[in-house]
Amino acid sequence: MSDSRLPVTVVTGFLGSGKTTLLRHLLSEGHQRLAVVVNEFGTVGLDGDLLKNCGFCPDDKVDERIVELNNGCLCCTVQEDFLPAMEALLLRSNQLDGIIIETSGLALPKPLLQALNWPAIRSKVFINGVVTLVDGYALSNGSPVGDLKGINEQIKSDNSIDHLTPINELFRDQLISADLVLISRSDLLSAKNLSLVRDEVIKQGNHTTNILTISNGKIEPSLILDLRNEQKNYISRLNQNDHDHDHDHDHVDVISEHLRFEFPIEQDVLREILIKLVPEYQILRLKGRCWIEGKALPLQIQMVGSRFNSWFENSNDDSWKPSRAGLDLVCLSLKGGVEKAFERSF
Repeated sequence: MSDSRLPVTVVTGFLGSGKTTLLRHLLSEGHQRLAVVVNEFGTVGLDGDLLKNCGFCPDDKVDERIVELNNGCLCCTVQEDFLPAMEALLLRSNQLDGIIIETSGLALPKPLLQALNWPAIRSKVFINGVVTLVDGYALSNGSPVGDLKGINEQIKSDNSIDHLTPINELFRDQLISADLVLISRSDLLSAKNLSLVRDEVIKQGNHTTNILTISNGKIEPSLILDLRNEQKNYISRLNQNDHDHDHDHDHVDVISEHLRFEFPIEQDVLREILIKLVPEYQILRLKGRCWIEGKALPLQIQMVGSRFNSWFENSNDDSWKPSRAGLDLVCLSLKGGVEKAFERSF
C-alpha cells in the first residue's frame, strides 16, 4: 500500500511533557529513515543534540536529517522558516521514509497543518497525524505545564510570537488538533488520578481522539510512524511497568483486522462509516485502498484516529484487486470487531 508522498507526523506538547524522550525512542527503535524538524528556543526547549546523539543514522547524515529552527514559534514563522526547511528536506525525499515535526510548547498546531497544504509541498507530503503529549503528573496536580518557569522563559525569549495565547487555551488547541494523545509520566499516577487525568483530557479535547498512557517515551513505533507491519495479528505490548505501582496498566493490546469486501461504495459514505467507528472501537490507525466504480485508479486511504486522508493513485501490480469494486483496508484498534461492525453498516 505504497504512496509516493512522504508521511509527516506532528508531535506537540508543552515543555516537559516528554517530546524529546518520545522522539529519541521513535528515531532509535522505529527503523525508518526519518528527518526531524525541531523547534528550538536557544538553550530553552527541545535540545537537538539529544536527538543527534541517539544513533538513528550514520554520523555523516545527521545534519541532513535533523533541522533545527531557532527563530521562535513555528506557527508564527511558517513562511519564513518552516516552508523553506520543508522544501529543502523534500529535495531528498527519495532518501526518507517520513518527516517528524516537533513544535514548541507555545505553537498552535493548526497553522502548521494548514501550511502542509501549501501548493509547494502538498503534492509531496500527507499528514500522518498529530500526536499530543500531556504531562500526566503535572495535570493531576492541576496544571497542564510541569515546568511553568521554563514556558515563561520561552515566551520572554521569543520576540516573534504574535499570539499571546493563555496556557489553558494553548492546551485545548493542542488536544483538539490531536489524532492521538499520549499521557506521559503515567507510572507516577495512581489508578484514581490516571482516571481523572483521562477525564480532563477528554473534557478539554476531542471525544473521538484515542488516548494512551506511556512511561519513559516507550510506545510501539508503528502506532505513530506506521511501519507497514500492520498485517500482524498482535502488534504490540506497551511496557509501562518500569516502576512499582498499585494499578494495572502495564500493557496495551493493539488488535489488527483486515477489511476486504467486494461491493460498490461511495467515497463519502465510506468516510462517514469509518469516522463513526473510530470512538466506539478506539481505532488508532487505518490504511488501504478502495476501488470505486467509474474511477480508473483506486482511492488510497490513510486514517489516524478520525483524520481521514484520501487520494487517487495506482496500486502495485501484485496487490489484491476486486473484480469490479470493493475495498482492502487494514485497521489497528484497541477493541476488536471493526470488520463485523463495518459490514453491519450496510
